[in-house]
Amino acid sequence: MPDPENVIIIGSGPAGYTAALYTARAELSPLVLEGWNWGGLLQQTTDVENFPGYPKGILGPDMMQDLRDQAERFGARLRTEQVTKVELAEEPGGLHRVWVDDVEHVSRAVIIATGAEHRKLGVPGEDELGGRGVSYCATCDAAFFKDRDTLIVGGGDSAMEEAIFLAKFGRSVTIVNRRDEFRASAIMLDRARAVDNITFKTPYVVERFEAASTGDGPVLAPLETVVLRHVETGETESLEIAGAFIAIGHDPVSGLVAGQVDLDPEGYVLVDGVSTATNRPGVFAAGDLIDSSYRQAITAAGSGCKAALDAERYLRDVPAATPATGATAA
Repeated sequence: MPDPENVIIIGSGPAGYTAALYTARAELSPLVLEGWNWGGLLQQTTDVENFPGYPKGILGPDMMQDLRDQAERFGARLRTEQVTKVELAEEPGGLHRVWVDDVEHVSRAVIIATGAEHRKLGVPGEDELGGRGVSYCATCDAAFFKDRDTLIVGGGDSAMEEAIFLAKFGRSVTIVNRRDEFRASAIMLDRARAVDNITFKTPYVVERFEAASTGDGPVLAPLETVVLRHVETGETESLEIAGAFIAIGHDPVSGLVAGQVDLDPEGYVLVDGVSTATNRPGVFAAGDLIDSSYRQAITAAGSGCKAALDAERYLRDVPAATPATGATAA
């Protein structure tokens, strides 16, 4: 077995890099296994204007590079590698085992910051127009569609919240839902219906997104049209829009630890009260992986800070198990 690390951080993004910064400054020399898509969902975002410290805004990938560089400056060891398996110790002081393919690492503490993924429609044009009209966060991107026609796909509370926020900027907001009934609570539905520039279109689904025919080449052309299909008749119609926001939910990236740490029914990792501690001693979770409500870069960064402080206190207060007494892996 290799020599144990103090702490291994699995994942990156605002939560992972903030945890790396704090544990590095505590001289714990964290090993950060970032994953192939380091930086998380913000790598898919254009301008970020609501993160403190960037008064002129910043591109999502540039902000992630800043956070990454800051963590590395203080001694975090960053590896762009994908964790493939973990075995988390059951007893306090036990060693946790983490694999990247056939390379094994062991650690006294683990911080899981694998985040969440936007649930996608899976229709033509969605991926190609991501960041050029197709978005998954009105709170992040609504201001870029001021006085433009926009669309929200979804029927839950989050879709209503997104629509109400977007309506403050957009000329019009069309909410598209596959059923005449909505999953949203009555109060949220009433609030959306009370907004003058919000309209509803049901029962429709998105057939495809289409780029504008003009622009600096087809790669840079923005979203121009959404094609909708009536669920019952199959008839299609096109709407000209500048922005489409997909609000059909998120999927936490928790499969790596499923069956070892407790999850809620939606797959989010459960933590103990206001802490980031999971049900496994020495295992902490942070960021969108534990947050089904806010899902903002600043809240993820805050929980990454908490996870680092929780891990530091755990390492201070819990003695390491010896091979003769403990390190029982699940």
